[in-house]
Amino acid sequence: MMNGILVVNKPAGLTSQQVVGRARRILGMKKIGHTGTLDPDVTGVLPLCLGTATRVAEYLLDQAKAYRGEVTFGWSSTTQDASGEVVEQVEEVHLTEEAVRAAFDSFIGTISQIPPAYSAIKIDGKRAYDLARQGEDVEIPARNVTIYKLEIHELELDMPHPKVRFTVECSKGTYVRTLCHDLGQKLGVPAHMSHLVRTRSGPFTLEQAMTLEEIEAAVGDGTIEQRLQPLGAAIPHMTVHVVPEVLERRVHNGRDFTIKKVLPDVEVGSLIRMETRGGQLLALYRVESFADGETHTLPEKVFKEQ
Repeated sequence: MMNGILVVNKPAGLTSQQVVGRARRILGMKKIGHTGTLDPDVTGVLPLCLGTATRVAEYLLDQAKAYRGEVTFGWSSTTQDASGEVVEQVEEVHLTEEAVRAAFDSFIGTISQIPPAYSAIKIDGKRAYDLARQGEDVEIPARNVTIYKLEIHELELDMPHPKVRFTVECSKGTYVRTLCHDLGQKLGVPAHMSHLVRTRSGPFTLEQAMTLEEIEAAVGDGTIEQRLQPLGAAIPHMTVHVVPEVLERRVHNGRDFTIKKVLPDVEVGSLIRMETRGGQLLALYRVESFADGETHTLPEKVFKEQ
């Protein structure tokens, strides 16, 4: 079985789960999971965790994402993007560059966001979009998300329905279509997200991503394993401790482990990566305490080849 992270460039028109299904057929393996849903119309970076890499998926989900998007002012929709039914529409919108830039700037930082009714969020065990499609009123509580960076790249304001193209870096759980809708609310006009590409998910970028066709070709010529990212690449923010070869079995067996020094920039409770000299991720260990110039750790997850 292959173990590693396959960075896919998701095409438009497929759900994230359909991409997983296609990958399973192409690779001939079942143990594949994705790390954060992309809407069907959205393209871009969708990391797939293969084999033992499914066990680092949760840490990848928690990391920041980056997108290249477009907001159109003049009409809003049920889904807050171009695929939904029109909720409100005006014939012409007049916006100044100054007002648009001020509105964008106001969303940088930690903001409160109410996710759209047409989303994968669960309410009483049911997906919000299923309830919305059944005509039920869906009330999703507001949540705090963080917009780390929000930059305007192109303004087309001299048209009845102005468009603004932008890039955004944000925390997990941020809905960019809701951001577009809320930008319209801020400016007093209906708005929706008209285009979106995910350019980065955690450490993985669009430049690393492969189309489904490229994956199929790599399977055909036997180079697919060379294109996989190692497990440790998903968690670059965690401190690495290189385990001496004579102690690898101890880590592999999930025994407690004492590092004969105090690791710098590591706090009690944090996770560290236990790796071989060759860079293979053996396990994640949690720091339990520091004592007598040593770091005492206990196993959190052990990665055994399958």
